[in-house]
Amino acid sequence: MKLFVGLGNPGQKYARNRHNIGFMALDRIADDHGFGPWKSKFQAEIAEGRLGSEKVLLVKPQTFMNRSGQSVGEAMRFYKLDSTDVTVFHDELDLAPGKVRVKAGGGHAGHNGLRSIHEHISPAYDRVRLGIGHPGRKELVSPYVLSDFAKADADWLDDVLRGVSDGASHLADGDGGKFMNAVALRAAPPRSSKTPATASKPVPKPAPEPKVDNRSAMQKLMDKFR
Repeated sequence: MKLFVGLGNPGQKYARNRHNIGFMALDRIADDHGFGPWKSKFQAEIAEGRLGSEKVLLVKPQTFMNRSGQSVGEAMRFYKLDSTDVTVFHDELDLAPGKVRVKAGGGHAGHNGLRSIHEHISPAYDRVRLGIGHPGRKELVSPYVLSDFAKADADWLDDVLRGVSDGASHLADGDGGKFMNAVALRAAPPRSSKTPATASKPVPKPAPEPKVDNRSAMQKLMDKFR
């Protein structure tokens, strides 16, 4: 069994915040893969289902971001799982909007949700880092992540969430490469061979070759005075 944990803050007030992209990713997976209804357990909203051959529990902690680890630890202990069975989906300031990366273990880089999970289950868990970009200055980070995505973000956000859902089965099977390919096909789809190319300039016709003059010098002189 695998635990897929999405990070965010509970309540409608935060639903479209950048900080809640982890919740959004799990909602998309639940909808697309026919997971059961969301229930309250482990201080979280949980939904059960299967991704490929793996049974997966989706977990959205309802403890607010900075205490996410309480919920994750509780669920992990109940199912007697190891921290390596946990994959956390979270917002990532250090990645451009629309970029996605998979990472095993590592630091929390100041992310309060990851910091809490570190404290409760150790740093040895997998992460799906969902890029939201950086506002540019440290003092702007908190209002930035607690603000809703802009309307201009709608297209890339939808592509990323659909890509994450498309690749979720590969992620559950431990194949991060195939997961990333699925995300890339949504976020940066290949050009169709039928797509008309940019209009090209007409190719100029080659200049005609000069005719060879086989006349003798005397003949040329006579023709000149005709």
